[in-house]
Amino acid sequence: MSTSKLPPLSVGVIELSSIARGYQAQDEMLKSANIVLLLARTICAGKYLLIVGGTVDDVESAIATGLKVAGDTAIDSLVCPRVHESVFQALGQSVILPTGKVPALGIVETFGACAILAASDFAAKAGRVTLIRLHVAMALGGKGLLMLTGSLSDVKSAVKAAADEARRRGVLAAEVVISNPAEELLAEYL
Repeated sequence: MSTSKLPPLSVGVIELSSIARGYQAQDEMLKSANIVLLLARTICAGKYLLIVGGTVDDVESAIATGLKVAGDTAIDSLVCPRVHESVFQALGQSVILPTGKVPALGIVETFGACAILAASDFAAKAGRVTLIRLHVAMALGGKGLLMLTGSLSDVKSAVKAAADEARRRGVLAAEVVISNPAEELLAEYL
């Protein structure tokens, strides 16, 4: 089986203020390491977002290359080694919402795209929760949004872990835990 078909063990992200430099960084990153391009696109506020996956060493190498190319257009970056598998499902919007009533809903909002990915990994590892939505920058003015469900205690733990990571990065916009959310609240979400 080709390594490009295996799920990435690590994820790397670069958020740039320049779209042109984003394309250049993407090209150099793909040439510099054995990585899988998970997402590359323009995002709100005229920025460019690159998300790559692969082994920890390959992702670290690609991100270092991308940051060198990006120069002062790099807004934020991260390498998330051994990322929790549920982050990919939430990012790909392939999570099936729980039917009926859920005990709790957690929401974390960040001012940046990189931070919400890091926060999501922290949340997934902190409690027995289901990441139901990981929305990165589009239609949010460049913000990140994480929504998760589970027991009230697990949701509180996961939201705290995610918010602490976003706060550490200086980009926490909001953290919310809703106990016994109305079913209609989950009927239509971003």
